[in-house]
Amino acid sequence: MALRYHAEITLGALKQWLIAQLYDCLIVAALWLVILLALRVPFAIVWALLGGMLQFIPGIGMVIALIGPVLSLVFVRAEWMRLIELFAAFAVLATVEGLILQPYLLRRQTRIPFWVSLLVPIAMGVIIPFWGVLLAPPLLAVLWAYLGRRPQPQPVPGKRGIILPPERPPDSGSETGKESPWQ
Repeated sequence: MALRYHAEITLGALKQWLIAQLYDCLIVAALWLVILLALRVPFAIVWALLGGMLQFIPGIGMVIALIGPVLSLVFVRAEWMRLIELFAAFAVLATVEGLILQPYLLRRQTRIPFWVSLLVPIAMGVIIPFWGVLLAPPLLAVLWAYLGRRPQPQPVPGKRGIILPPERPPDSGSETGKESPWQ
C-alpha cells in the first residue's frame, strides 16, 4: 500500500515535469527556428530541431545547440555582424527561457511557485555543481508533489499530540438559515 502510494505520487510528479519540459522544448525549437530563419542561417530547420531536443539537458543543452548555427555561419563565410546578431539573439532567448518560460511552465504543470523554480536550481548548482543543476527540476517536482499531498496537522489546545481536523461537510447549514459550526 505505501509503496503504491509513493509510486503514484512520484510518477505523477515526474509525468507533470516531463510535460512541462516537452512544452519548453517545443517552444524553444519554434523560437530558435524563427531566429535562425531571420538570420538566414544554413540548415535552420535542422539546428532548430536539434536545439529543441538539446533543451532537455538543463544548463548546457542550449549552449551545445548554438555550436551548429555558429559553424554554419563560419563555413559559409558570413559577415561578422551576423555572428554577433546570432550571439545576441541566443542571449535573449536563453534569458527569456531560463527566467520566464521554464518557471512559468513548471508553475502551470506542477504548481511550483515561480521563485522556487528559479532559486532551487541555482542553490543545487552551488551545492552539487553539475548534477545539482541537472537534477533540480525533476527532484523539485517530486518534492513539491509530496508537500502538496501532506495533510496539514493542527494542534489541539489542552491535549497532547496533533489531531487532524475533521472533514468539512459540504454546504452544511446554508439551506436552513442556521449558522454552521464549521464557519
